Amino acid sequence: MKSRIFLYLFVFTALLLLFQYVSANNMQKALNSDVDRLTTKVEKYEDSIQSLHLKILDMQYFTLENNDDALAYYDHLDLEDPSRYIEDKLLETNEKSGDNPLIPYEGMESDFKINKIKVLNHKWILADFSDGKYWGDLIIKYELKDDLSVDFTLMDHLLYTRSN
Repeated sequence: MKSRIFLYLFVFTALLLLFQYVSANNMQKALNSDVDRLTTKVEKYEDSIQSLHLKILDMQYFTLENNDDALAYYDHLDLEDPSRYIEDKLLETNEKSGDNPLIPYEGMESDFKINKIKVLNHKWILADFSDGKYWGDLIIKYELKDDLSVDFTLMDHLLYTRSN
């Protein structure tokens, strides 16, 4: 009887070890497949990040911040961020009541105001304007003077027509 108990105990232990081995093996396979899947995702995301980084560099090509020759015009003015200063001065033209004086159209829904600004270099600005329903674009020539005043001159403009 004693030998049978040891036999049953041995068989039970063997089955328990077999179960543990199969379970651990399946878990290891599942974890390996998860690691492979996640590695593939990471590689895909790294490629996407690289692609987006190249797009950003391409989009920043025509900016004052990345144009050392244009920035050299403002070295003597001791401005920390000339582009931001010029954008702020242009946005100040929105503070007047009514339409912005640089926009050659009358607002149809409300007053036309400048929304987005891109300072291209030491002379030109691209700007977007809107009245909430209608919108357009401006090309503005500017001159930043030594006394930090800025003169803006409208070079060209475009009002988009709504298509129904």
